[in-house]
Amino acid sequence: MDMNAGFGGFAASLIDRPLWVMNVVPFDQPDTLPIIFNRGLIGVYHDWCESFNTYPRTYDLLHMSYLLQSLANRCDIIEIAAEIDRILRPGRWFVLQDNIGMIRKMDRVLRSLHYKTAIMRRQFLVARKSFWRPDSTGS
Repeated sequence: MDMNAGFGGFAASLIDRPLWVMNVVPFDQPDTLPIIFNRGLIGVYHDWCESFNTYPRTYDLLHMSYLLQSLANRCDIIEIAAEIDRILRPGRWFVLQDNIGMIRKMDRVLRSLHYKTAIMRRQFLVARKSFWRPDSTGS
């Protein structure tokens, strides 16, 4: 899933792969969904401060590029991270491109959710969702 699809470039770059990309155009961003459709791609409008209408653990990869700052002005970063965690499968990836301040905030939240994270070139956060379970203590 491309959480801030723009013109669908992320999906277009993967067009020859045996997979599909859900392009999401945030409702408060420029309306590029007709361009995405004209490229033969799929997509929807969405407000990331709300829950995305999908089953939990649906997606293998979530890609977000320069969207977090505008979302953080309207809703809590923890709510966004909770939605990312809900729709991402265990063992799969979240890739964030943003400014270093937003990356560090999201890094702290995802680490608290037991993600393995790495910051690359001070502009990318790459996170892998673990299949974390609490330790069982016999009573």
